[in-house]
Amino acid sequence: MPVLTNRDELVISAVLGEAAPALINSGLYDVSFEGEPLILPSVGGINPNVRVGDSAFAFLADHIEPGVSARHTDDRTNLGFTVLSCVGNEAVIVSGDAKGERGRVTGKHGGVEHVMIDFAPEIMRRMCIGDKIQVWGCGLGLRLLEAPQVKVFNADPDLLDAWGIAVKAGRVQARVAKIVPAAVMGSGLGRATVVRGDYDIQTFDDAMAEQYGLRDLRLGDIVAIADADNSFGRIYRSGAISVGVVVHGRSFVAGHGPGVSTLLTSTSGAIDVHIDPTANLASILNLR
Repeated sequence: MPVLTNRDELVISAVLGEAAPALINSGLYDVSFEGEPLILPSVGGINPNVRVGDSAFAFLADHIEPGVSARHTDDRTNLGFTVLSCVGNEAVIVSGDAKGERGRVTGKHGGVEHVMIDFAPEIMRRMCIGDKIQVWGCGLGLRLLEAPQVKVFNADPDLLDAWGIAVKAGRVQARVAKIVPAAVMGSGLGRATVVRGDYDIQTFDDAMAEQYGLRDLRLGDIVAIADADNSFGRIYRSGAISVGVVVHGRSFVAGHGPGVSTLLTSTSGAIDVHIDPTANLASILNLR
């Protein structure tokens, strides 16, 4: 049974971005956490062989974004595009050889302020950098009416139904692929940008990575972050819990790693999670 939300109050807004170019560090090199200089593919572009469902560690790249990275060329307009686009929103290509093809928003990446959108590989191969993509933005302001201690961010209301979350006695019940300790969360901590970006899971500590299976993370995985409160920015708080989706791949740079866009958070810890390896956008949204 679908959870009760205020979806009837939500505005559906058409917002527009375009397929963004692939970017390389202006100094060419990134320096790894072990001091090794690296030149690798990174954010942006159209990546037909990188999609949700793939390992976050499968590619020789740093912060690689799955599918199509989109943004508006005007920064002010891009703010609206990024904030109003939510995970699960429908996206439509409105220019170029792939005009009319449809995909789904799978996440947001801070810093460069990209929205990631999944299309089938054969569609992506017909696309060009600069092709315009319209997203039917819906989800900003979404609330769970029977779970007032849980805040929702970046989620299309249909995503919650497809994911299959439930509410019992005011507590959200959700399936996740992994539980991540707040101790390993890195870049993005402290920023009040929960509706427009992500923060990163560090995987440099071998013992911690092994204990929590962090190197098994996949792009699109739904993960819980224990002792993390994302209500008004990203902080450590004992007993709190946040749930989000893995939106970009690994990093070799200190303090960085697979990024997580927040979907749910509770200061009081009113989210109960259980492990389900299929809790990934590829299966939840039938993308693959």
